[in-house]
Amino acid sequence: MRIALASDHAAVELKAELRDYLVQLGHEVADLGPHNADRVDYPDYGYKLALVVADGTAEYGVALCGSGIGISIAVNRNPACRCARVSDPLSAALAREHNDANVIAMGARLIGSDMAKACLDAFLSTPFGGGRHAGRVEKLSHPQL
Repeated sequence: MRIALASDHAAVELKAELRDYLVQLGHEVADLGPHNADRVDYPDYGYKLALVVADGTAEYGVALCGSGIGISIAVNRNPACRCARVSDPLSAALAREHNDANVIAMGARLIGSDMAKACLDAFLSTPFGGGRHAGRVEKLSHPQL
């Protein structure tokens, strides 16, 4: 799979660890930055990640910041992205199965490396369930205001 990762300064170390883990699993990985712990703004990296998922350059995205909340909000500004902030494998699997999430977000200050890897494994191995969920997911990208 083609997977893109982006973070803010608070999650640079976790991003590097997850990048190496995904490469070890045989995935094609794009690290969109940042590449050091200098202070940056998470919206900039969330928007960058959303663009590569939306245009198909990456099949899935991994968004990381201190809490996982801010960067997930940024990613979700793009109507082609369905970013779910998760903290355990069940929420990661349900994000795929029920919501067809194409981006997973996690908080580096809230989740350990092993749990983050378990969330990634669940996210990447769970297919979208379709069926009764399909119409709901369609509405996520086309809100009726």
